[in-house]
Amino acid sequence: QVRLVESGGGLVQAGGSLRLTCAASGRTFSSTGMGWFRQAPGKEREFVGTISWSGSTTYYADSVKGRFVISRDNDKNTVFLQMNSLKPEDTAVYYCAARRDSRAALVGYDYWGQGTQVTVSS
Repeated sequence: QVRLVESGGGLVQAGGSLRLTCAASGRTFSSTGMGWFRQAPGKEREFVGTISWSGSTTYYADSVKGRFVISRDNDKNTVFLQMNSLKPEDTAVYYCAARRDSRAALVGYDYWGQGTQVTVSS
């Protein structure tokens, strides 16, 4: 079992930056592939990005590529989502998720956090 707790959300103006943090506990974190997803009001949850257990592999949604960066600190059981050049369309609840294996992937997540709200004003 893996418990995930997101933090760092808030209100920011367009063009600004935020860094989300996901703190994990439970299963060995360093062997777990991690991902970030988001869900805007009235829309389905969508993939944002993912990182492998080693941090050597990352994938991003086209909508955030070049603006968002995922990283992790396995010693602190933490994964980060650095969000730059934020746009109003980035407004959503952001969720951290963990896989049972070590790969970076767009699907196949078994554990989810409760989410943190990000609001970008124009």
